Amino acid sequence: MTVSDLETEALDFVRALIRIDSVNTGDPATIGDGETRAALFVQERLREVGYETHLVEPWPGRASVVARLPGSDPDAGALVAHAHLDVVPVEATDWTHPPFGAEIHDGMLYGRGAVDMKDFAGMLLAIARAFRRDGIVPRRDLIFAFFADEEAGGVWGARWIVQNRPELFAGATEAISEVGGFSLPLPGDRRAYLVATAEKGVTTATLTARGHAAHGSRPTDDNAVVRLARAVVAIGEHRFPLVRTATSERFLEVYGRASGQPFDGDDLDVDLQRLGFAASVIGAGTRNTASPTVLTAGGKANVIPAAASATLDVRVLPGQGEAVRAQLAEVVGDDIAVAWARDIPAIESPVDAPLLDVLQDAITAEDPDGTVVPYLLPASTDNKHLARLGIRGYGFVPLRVPADFDVFGQFHAADERVPVDAVYFGARVTARILRDA
Repeated sequence: MTVSDLETEALDFVRALIRIDSVNTGDPATIGDGETRAALFVQERLREVGYETHLVEPWPGRASVVARLPGSDPDAGALVAHAHLDVVPVEATDWTHPPFGAEIHDGMLYGRGAVDMKDFAGMLLAIARAFRRDGIVPRRDLIFAFFADEEAGGVWGARWIVQNRPELFAGATEAISEVGGFSLPLPGDRRAYLVATAEKGVTTATLTARGHAAHGSRPTDDNAVVRLARAVVAIGEHRFPLVRTATSERFLEVYGRASGQPFDGDDLDVDLQRLGFAASVIGAGTRNTASPTVLTAGGKANVIPAAASATLDVRVLPGQGEAVRAQLAEVVGDDIAVAWARDIPAIESPVDAPLLDVLQDAITAEDPDGTVVPYLLPASTDNKHLARLGIRGYGFVPLRVPADFDVFGQFHAADERVPVDAVYFGARVTARILRDA
Protein backbone atom coordinates (compact mmCIF):
# COMPACT_ATOMS: atom_id res chain seq x y z
CA MET A 1 0.00 0.00 0.00
CA THR A 2 1.28 3.45 -0.90
CA VAL A 3 1.01 5.81 2.06
CA SER A 4 0.24 9.42 1.21
CA ASP A 5 1.91 12.47 2.73
CA LEU A 6 -1.34 13.18 4.62
CA GLU A 7 -1.38 9.71 6.17
CA THR A 8 2.32 9.84 7.04
CA GLU A 9 2.00 13.22 8.70
CA ALA A 10 -1.15 12.19 10.57
CA LEU A 11 0.62 9.18 12.07
CA ASP A 12 3.71 11.26 12.91
CA PHE A 13 1.55 13.83 14.72
CA VAL A 14 -0.40 11.20 16.64
CA ARG A 15 2.87 9.68 17.85
CA ALA A 16 4.34 13.06 18.74
CA LEU A 17 1.25 13.99 20.76
CA ILE A 18 1.22 10.65 22.59
CA ARG A 19 4.82 11.30 23.64
CA ILE A 20 3.72 14.51 25.37
CA ASP A 21 2.52 13.41 28.80
CA SER A 22 -0.68 15.44 29.16
CA VAL A 23 -2.31 13.40 31.91
CA ASN A 24 -5.31 15.07 33.51
CA THR A 25 -5.79 13.77 37.05
CA GLY A 26 -8.64 16.17 37.77
CA ASP A 27 -6.63 17.57 40.69
CA PRO A 28 -4.97 20.95 40.00
CA ALA A 29 -2.23 20.09 42.48
CA THR A 30 -1.08 17.12 40.41
CA ILE A 31 -1.65 18.35 36.85
CA GLY A 32 1.50 19.56 35.13
CA ASP A 33 1.92 21.57 31.95
CA GLY A 34 1.36 18.73 29.51
CA GLU A 35 -1.80 20.17 27.98
CA THR A 36 -0.05 23.47 27.26
CA ARG A 37 2.97 21.70 25.78
CA ALA A 38 0.65 19.74 23.51
CA ALA A 39 -1.23 22.91 22.58
CA LEU A 40 2.02 24.71 21.74
CA PHE A 41 3.04 21.78 19.54
CA VAL A 42 -0.26 22.06 17.65
CA GLN A 43 -0.04 25.85 17.44
CA GLU A 44 3.45 25.76 15.97
CA ARG A 45 2.49 23.18 13.33
CA LEU A 46 -0.51 25.33 12.32
CA ARG A 47 1.51 28.52 12.20
CA GLU A 48 4.05 26.86 9.91
CA VAL A 49 1.45 26.77 7.14
CA GLY A 50 0.01 30.22 7.78
CA TYR A 51 -2.89 29.78 10.19
CA GLU A 52 -3.86 32.53 12.59
CA THR A 53 -4.16 30.68 15.88
CA HIS A 54 -5.73 31.48 19.23
CA LEU A 55 -3.99 29.95 22.24
CA VAL A 56 -6.37 30.09 25.20
CA GLU A 57 -4.80 29.33 28.60
CA PRO A 58 -7.22 30.25 31.41
CA TRP A 59 -5.01 28.50 33.97
CA PRO A 60 -1.27 27.80 33.75
CA GLY A 61 -0.69 24.52 31.96
CA ARG A 62 -4.31 24.22 30.73
CA ALA A 63 -4.13 25.56 27.16
CA SER A 64 -6.33 24.99 24.12
CA VAL A 65 -5.82 26.06 20.49
CA VAL A 66 -8.41 27.23 17.95
CA ALA A 67 -7.88 28.12 14.27
CA ARG A 68 -10.26 28.79 11.37
CA LEU A 69 -10.00 27.99 7.66
CA PRO A 70 -12.45 30.09 5.57
CA GLY A 71 -14.77 28.22 3.22
CA SER A 72 -16.17 29.07 -0.20
CA ASP A 73 -19.80 29.52 0.92
CA PRO A 74 -20.13 32.40 3.40
CA ASP A 75 -23.78 31.51 4.00
CA ALA A 76 -23.02 27.96 5.09
CA GLY A 77 -22.70 27.41 8.82
CA ALA A 78 -19.17 26.72 10.03
CA LEU A 79 -18.20 23.17 11.03
CA VAL A 80 -16.17 22.65 14.22
CA ALA A 81 -13.74 19.73 14.09
CA HIS A 82 -12.38 19.20 17.58
CA ALA A 83 -10.29 16.88 19.70
CA HIS A 84 -9.02 17.03 23.27
CA LEU A 85 -5.35 17.01 24.15
CA ASP A 86 -5.56 15.65 27.70
CA VAL A 87 -5.57 11.97 28.63
CA VAL A 88 -6.49 9.97 31.70
CA PRO A 89 -3.84 8.69 34.15
CA VAL A 90 -1.94 5.45 33.63
CA GLU A 91 -0.53 2.66 35.76
CA ALA A 92 2.63 2.02 33.78
CA THR A 93 3.15 -1.41 35.37
CA ASP A 94 -0.08 -2.59 33.73
CA TRP A 95 1.21 -1.78 30.25
CA THR A 96 3.06 -4.13 27.92
CA HIS A 97 4.62 -1.14 26.10
CA PRO A 98 5.49 2.33 27.48
CA PRO A 99 2.26 4.37 27.74
CA PHE A 100 3.95 7.50 26.38
CA GLY A 101 6.35 5.74 24.01
CA ALA A 102 4.05 5.73 20.95
CA GLU A 103 5.66 2.45 19.89
CA ILE A 104 4.38 0.41 16.95
CA HIS A 105 4.22 -3.38 17.29
CA ASP A 106 2.61 -5.77 14.83
CA GLY A 107 0.81 -2.94 13.07
CA MET A 108 -0.57 -1.46 16.31
CA LEU A 109 0.27 1.96 17.71
CA TYR A 110 0.39 1.79 21.53
CA GLY A 111 0.05 4.70 23.90
CA ARG A 112 -2.25 6.69 26.13
CA GLY A 113 -4.44 8.68 23.77
CA ALA A 114 -4.06 6.31 20.82
CA VAL A 115 -7.87 6.15 20.69
CA ASP A 116 -8.93 8.71 23.32
CA MET A 117 -8.20 10.89 21.45
CA LYS A 118 -4.82 11.98 20.19
CA ASP A 119 -5.47 9.88 17.10
CA PHE A 120 -8.11 12.37 15.93
CA ALA A 121 -6.04 15.35 17.08
CA GLY A 122 -3.17 14.15 14.88
CA MET A 123 -5.50 13.55 11.93
CA LEU A 124 -7.07 17.01 12.24
CA LEU A 125 -3.70 18.69 12.50
CA ALA A 126 -2.42 16.91 9.39
CA ILE A 127 -5.61 17.71 7.46
CA ALA A 128 -5.55 21.37 8.46
CA ARG A 129 -1.97 21.63 7.20
CA ALA A 130 -2.67 19.72 3.99
CA PHE A 131 -5.65 21.93 3.11
CA ARG A 132 -3.57 25.06 3.65
CA ARG A 133 -0.54 23.79 1.73
CA ASP A 134 -2.57 22.43 -1.18
CA GLY A 135 -4.90 25.42 -1.45
CA ILE A 136 -8.00 23.34 -0.71
CA VAL A 137 -10.99 25.56 0.06
CA PRO A 138 -13.78 23.68 1.83
CA ARG A 139 -17.41 24.60 1.27
CA ARG A 140 -17.90 25.64 4.89
CA ASP A 141 -15.63 27.49 7.28
CA LEU A 142 -13.71 24.91 9.28
CA ILE A 143 -12.93 25.64 12.91
CA PHE A 144 -10.16 23.38 14.18
CA ALA A 145 -10.22 23.19 17.98
CA PHE A 146 -7.85 21.31 20.26
CA PHE A 147 -9.19 21.41 23.81
CA ALA A 148 -7.74 20.94 27.27
CA ASP A 149 -9.49 19.31 30.22
CA GLU A 150 -12.12 17.18 28.49
CA GLU A 151 -11.37 14.26 30.80
CA ALA A 152 -12.38 16.34 33.83
CA GLY A 153 -15.48 17.94 32.36
CA GLY A 154 -13.96 20.67 30.17
CA VAL A 155 -13.85 23.22 33.00
CA TRP A 156 -10.62 24.80 31.71
CA GLY A 157 -11.17 23.75 28.10
CA ALA A 158 -14.31 23.73 25.98
CA ARG A 159 -16.61 24.92 28.75
CA TRP A 160 -14.38 27.87 29.60
CA ILE A 161 -13.96 28.90 25.97
CA VAL A 162 -17.69 28.65 25.26
CA GLN A 163 -18.40 30.88 28.26
CA ASN A 164 -15.58 33.37 27.76
CA ARG A 165 -14.51 33.26 24.09
CA PRO A 166 -17.68 32.33 22.16
CA GLU A 167 -16.60 34.51 19.23
CA LEU A 168 -14.10 31.82 18.30
CA PHE A 169 -17.09 29.72 17.19
CA ALA A 170 -18.99 32.50 15.43
CA GLY A 171 -21.30 31.12 12.75
CA ALA A 172 -20.76 27.49 13.70
CA THR A 173 -23.79 25.22 13.39
CA GLU A 174 -22.36 21.68 13.66
CA ALA A 175 -19.41 19.90 15.21
CA ILE A 176 -17.65 16.58 14.70
CA SER A 177 -15.53 14.78 17.31
CA GLU A 178 -15.61 11.63 19.50
CA VAL A 179 -17.08 9.00 20.27
CA GLY A 180 -17.96 7.08 17.13
CA GLY A 181 -16.82 6.44 13.59
CA PHE A 182 -15.18 3.10 14.28
CA SER A 183 -16.40 -0.02 12.57
CA LEU A 184 -18.50 -2.90 13.86
CA PRO A 185 -18.76 -6.13 11.87
CA LEU A 186 -21.74 -6.92 9.69
CA PRO A 187 -22.41 -10.25 7.92
CA GLY A 188 -20.51 -10.86 4.71
CA ASP A 189 -17.31 -9.04 5.71
CA ARG A 190 -19.13 -5.72 5.75
CA ARG A 191 -18.92 -2.98 8.38
CA ALA A 192 -21.17 -0.53 10.17
CA TYR A 193 -19.64 2.79 11.25
CA LEU A 194 -21.31 4.29 14.31
CA VAL A 195 -22.02 8.01 14.57
CA ALA A 196 -23.05 9.44 17.93
CA THR A 197 -26.00 11.70 17.23
CA ALA A 198 -26.98 11.94 20.90
CA GLU A 199 -25.36 11.77 24.32
CA LYS A 200 -26.82 10.97 27.70
CA GLY A 201 -26.97 13.70 30.28
CA VAL A 202 -24.82 13.47 33.40
CA THR A 203 -26.01 14.21 36.90
CA THR A 204 -25.02 13.29 40.43
CA ALA A 205 -27.38 12.17 43.19
CA THR A 206 -26.42 11.90 46.85
CA LEU A 207 -28.45 9.57 49.04
CA THR A 208 -28.47 10.25 52.77
CA ALA A 209 -29.83 7.96 55.47
CA ARG A 210 -30.19 9.27 59.01
CA GLY A 211 -30.60 7.55 62.35
CA HIS A 212 -29.30 8.29 65.82
CA ALA A 213 -25.71 7.95 66.90
CA ALA A 214 -24.94 5.19 69.37
CA HIS A 215 -22.17 3.03 70.76
CA GLY A 216 -21.26 0.18 68.45
CA SER A 217 -21.93 -2.34 71.22
CA ARG A 218 -25.64 -1.43 71.26
CA PRO A 219 -27.23 -2.09 67.84
CA THR A 220 -30.05 0.27 66.86
CA ASP A 221 -33.17 -0.23 64.80
CA ASP A 222 -32.45 2.85 62.66
CA ASN A 223 -28.77 2.28 61.84
CA ALA A 224 -28.07 4.75 59.02
CA VAL A 225 -25.41 2.51 57.47
CA VAL A 226 -27.79 -0.44 57.23
CA ARG A 227 -30.58 1.66 55.76
CA LEU A 228 -28.24 3.22 53.23
CA ALA A 229 -26.89 -0.21 52.28
CA ARG A 230 -30.39 -1.44 51.54
CA ALA A 231 -31.00 1.56 49.29
CA VAL A 232 -27.72 1.04 47.44
CA VAL A 233 -28.51 -2.63 46.85
CA ALA A 234 -31.97 -1.69 45.57
CA ILE A 235 -30.43 0.71 43.07
CA GLY A 236 -27.88 -1.87 41.98
CA GLU A 237 -30.63 -4.36 41.27
CA HIS A 238 -33.01 -1.88 39.63
CA ARG A 239 -33.49 -1.81 35.86
CA PHE A 240 -34.87 1.45 34.55
CA PRO A 241 -37.49 0.94 31.83
CA LEU A 242 -36.62 0.81 28.15
CA VAL A 243 -36.89 4.20 26.43
CA ARG A 244 -36.90 4.42 22.64
CA THR A 245 -35.43 7.78 21.67
CA ALA A 246 -35.26 9.07 18.09
CA THR A 247 -31.60 8.06 17.97
CA SER A 248 -32.05 4.56 19.36
CA GLU A 249 -34.96 3.97 17.00
CA ARG A 250 -32.78 4.99 14.06
CA PHE A 251 -29.99 2.67 15.23
CA LEU A 252 -32.37 -0.27 15.45
CA GLU A 253 -33.78 0.51 12.02
CA VAL A 254 -30.50 1.10 10.16
CA TYR A 255 -28.36 -1.55 11.85
CA GLY A 256 -31.16 -4.10 11.67
CA ARG A 257 -31.61 -3.49 7.96
CA ALA A 258 -27.85 -3.52 7.26
CA SER A 259 -27.33 -6.75 9.20
CA GLY A 260 -30.31 -8.48 7.64
CA GLN A 261 -31.64 -9.22 11.15
CA PRO A 262 -34.32 -6.69 12.15
CA PHE A 263 -34.73 -5.89 15.83
CA ASP A 264 -38.32 -7.07 16.03
CA GLY A 265 -38.18 -9.44 19.00
CA ASP A 266 -39.97 -8.96 22.30
CA ASP A 267 -36.72 -8.74 24.29
CA LEU A 268 -34.41 -6.00 23.02
CA ASP A 269 -31.73 -6.84 25.60
CA VAL A 270 -31.44 -10.33 24.16
CA ASP A 271 -31.50 -9.05 20.57
CA LEU A 272 -28.65 -6.64 21.29
CA GLN A 273 -26.37 -9.47 22.39
CA ARG A 274 -25.66 -10.21 18.76
CA LEU A 275 -23.61 -7.00 18.74
CA GLY A 276 -20.94 -8.75 20.79
CA PHE A 277 -18.60 -6.39 22.63
CA ALA A 278 -20.67 -3.37 21.54
CA ALA A 279 -23.85 -4.70 23.20
CA SER A 280 -23.18 -3.10 26.58
CA VAL A 281 -22.60 0.36 25.11
CA ILE A 282 -25.59 0.27 22.78
CA GLY A 283 -27.72 -1.22 25.54
CA ALA A 284 -26.73 1.53 27.96
CA GLY A 285 -28.17 3.99 25.45
CA THR A 286 -31.63 2.46 25.70
CA ARG A 287 -32.18 3.07 29.44
CA ASN A 288 -31.40 5.58 32.13
CA THR A 289 -28.79 4.27 34.57
CA ALA A 290 -27.65 4.96 38.12
CA SER A 291 -24.36 3.59 39.45
CA PRO A 292 -23.36 3.87 43.14
CA THR A 293 -19.75 5.08 43.15
CA VAL A 294 -18.88 6.61 46.56
CA LEU A 295 -19.95 5.51 50.05
CA THR A 296 -19.38 7.64 53.15
CA ALA A 297 -20.24 6.61 56.70
CA GLY A 298 -18.73 6.79 60.16
CA GLY A 299 -15.17 7.31 61.23
CA LYS A 300 -14.72 4.98 64.19
CA ALA A 301 -15.40 1.28 64.49
CA ASN A 302 -17.20 1.53 67.82
CA VAL A 303 -19.52 4.40 66.86
CA ILE A 304 -22.77 3.93 64.95
CA PRO A 305 -22.94 7.13 62.88
CA ALA A 306 -25.99 9.35 62.74
CA ALA A 307 -25.79 9.60 58.96
CA ALA A 308 -24.49 7.69 55.96
CA SER A 309 -24.41 8.76 52.33
CA ALA A 310 -23.83 7.37 48.85
CA THR A 311 -23.03 9.19 45.62
CA LEU A 312 -24.58 7.98 42.40
CA ASP A 313 -23.43 8.58 38.84
CA VAL A 314 -26.72 9.00 36.97
CA ARG A 315 -26.85 8.99 33.17
CA VAL A 316 -30.02 10.40 31.70
CA LEU A 317 -31.57 9.94 28.26
CA PRO A 318 -32.87 12.98 26.35
CA GLY A 319 -36.10 14.25 27.88
CA GLN A 320 -35.93 11.89 30.85
CA GLY A 321 -34.71 14.19 33.65
CA GLU A 322 -37.93 14.35 35.66
CA ALA A 323 -38.75 10.68 35.09
CA VAL A 324 -35.36 9.59 36.44
CA ARG A 325 -35.78 11.62 39.62
CA ALA A 326 -39.21 10.22 40.28
CA GLN A 327 -38.16 6.63 39.56
CA LEU A 328 -35.05 6.85 41.73
CA ALA A 329 -37.01 8.30 44.65
CA GLU A 330 -39.43 5.39 44.40
CA VAL A 331 -36.61 2.84 44.40
CA VAL A 332 -34.85 4.18 47.52
CA GLY A 333 -37.99 4.89 49.55
CA ASP A 334 -39.29 7.78 51.61
CA ASP A 335 -36.78 7.46 54.45
CA ILE A 336 -33.76 8.20 52.24
CA ALA A 337 -33.09 11.82 51.29
CA VAL A 338 -31.98 12.44 47.70
CA ALA A 339 -30.03 15.57 46.69
CA TRP A 340 -29.23 16.32 43.05
CA ALA A 341 -26.22 18.21 41.67
CA ARG A 342 -23.94 18.61 38.62
CA ASP A 343 -26.69 18.49 36.05
CA ILE A 344 -25.35 18.38 32.47
CA PRO A 345 -28.31 17.91 30.13
CA ALA A 346 -28.45 15.29 27.43
CA ILE A 347 -28.01 16.39 23.82
CA GLU A 348 -29.62 15.00 20.69
CA SER A 349 -28.84 16.16 17.16
CA PRO A 350 -30.96 15.42 14.07
CA VAL A 351 -30.47 11.91 12.71
CA ASP A 352 -31.46 13.03 9.22
CA ALA A 353 -29.10 16.02 8.88
CA PRO A 354 -27.30 16.47 5.53
CA LEU A 355 -23.99 16.04 7.38
CA LEU A 356 -24.81 12.34 7.83
CA ASP A 357 -25.02 11.98 4.05
CA VAL A 358 -21.55 13.51 3.85
CA LEU A 359 -20.28 10.98 6.40
CA GLN A 360 -21.82 8.14 4.41
CA ASP A 361 -20.34 9.36 1.12
CA ALA A 362 -16.89 9.66 2.70
CA ILE A 363 -17.11 6.13 4.10
CA THR A 364 -18.41 4.74 0.82
CA ALA A 365 -15.42 6.20 -1.03
CA GLU A 366 -13.09 4.09 1.14
CA ASP A 367 -15.35 1.16 2.07
CA PRO A 368 -18.07 0.70 -0.59
CA ASP A 369 -20.15 -1.65 1.57
CA GLY A 370 -19.80 0.41 4.77
CA THR A 371 -22.95 1.75 6.44
CA VAL A 372 -23.09 4.76 8.78
CA VAL A 373 -25.41 4.03 11.72
CA PRO A 374 -26.57 6.62 14.30
CA TYR A 375 -26.39 5.63 17.96
CA LEU A 376 -26.75 7.19 21.40
CA LEU A 377 -23.52 7.59 23.37
CA PRO A 378 -24.06 6.78 27.07
CA ALA A 379 -21.14 9.01 28.06
CA SER A 380 -20.14 12.68 27.48
CA THR A 381 -17.92 14.70 25.17
CA ASP A 382 -17.09 18.36 24.63
CA ASN A 383 -20.01 18.46 22.18
CA LYS A 384 -22.20 19.12 25.22
CA HIS A 385 -20.43 22.43 25.86
CA LEU A 386 -20.63 23.50 22.22
CA ALA A 387 -24.34 22.71 22.31
CA ARG A 388 -24.78 25.75 24.57
CA LEU A 389 -23.95 27.85 21.51
CA GLY A 390 -26.55 26.04 19.41
CA ILE A 391 -23.91 23.84 17.76
CA ARG A 392 -25.21 20.36 16.94
CA GLY A 393 -22.63 17.71 17.76
CA TYR A 394 -21.81 14.40 16.09
CA GLY A 395 -19.32 11.79 17.26
CA PHE A 396 -17.41 10.37 14.31
CA VAL A 397 -13.70 9.47 14.33
CA PRO A 398 -13.56 7.06 11.37
CA LEU A 399 -11.53 3.93 12.08
CA ARG A 400 -11.78 0.75 10.03
CA VAL A 401 -10.66 -1.99 12.40
CA PRO A 402 -10.61 -5.81 12.40
CA ALA A 403 -13.91 -7.46 13.31
CA ASP A 404 -12.62 -8.59 16.71
CA PHE A 405 -11.04 -5.26 17.68
CA ASP A 406 -13.05 -3.54 20.44
CA VAL A 407 -12.49 0.19 20.04
CA PHE A 408 -14.83 0.93 22.96
CA GLY A 409 -12.61 -1.25 25.12
CA GLN A 410 -9.55 0.91 24.42
CA PHE A 411 -10.92 3.97 26.22
CA HIS A 412 -9.03 4.51 29.50
CA ALA A 413 -7.58 0.98 29.30
CA ALA A 414 -4.05 -0.32 29.79
CA ASP A 415 -2.24 -1.03 26.50
CA GLU A 416 -4.52 1.42 24.70
CA ARG A 417 -3.81 0.97 21.01
CA VAL A 418 -5.07 1.57 17.50
CA PRO A 419 -4.18 -0.13 14.20
CA VAL A 420 -1.85 2.03 12.13
CA ASP A 421 -3.96 1.29 9.04
CA ALA A 422 -6.98 2.66 10.92
CA VAL A 423 -5.17 5.98 11.45
CA TYR A 424 -4.46 6.17 7.72
CA PHE A 425 -8.10 5.34 6.97
CA GLY A 426 -9.32 7.95 9.44
CA ALA A 427 -7.15 10.66 7.91
CA ARG A 428 -8.44 9.94 4.41
CA VAL A 429 -12.11 9.77 5.39
CA THR A 430 -11.98 12.82 7.66
CA ALA A 431 -10.30 14.86 4.93
CA ARG A 432 -13.18 14.02 2.60
CA ILE A 433 -15.74 14.96 5.25
CA LEU A 434 -14.16 18.32 6.01
CA ARG A 435 -13.67 19.15 2.35
CA ASP A 436 -17.20 18.25 1.27
CA ALA A 437 -19.33 19.12 4.32
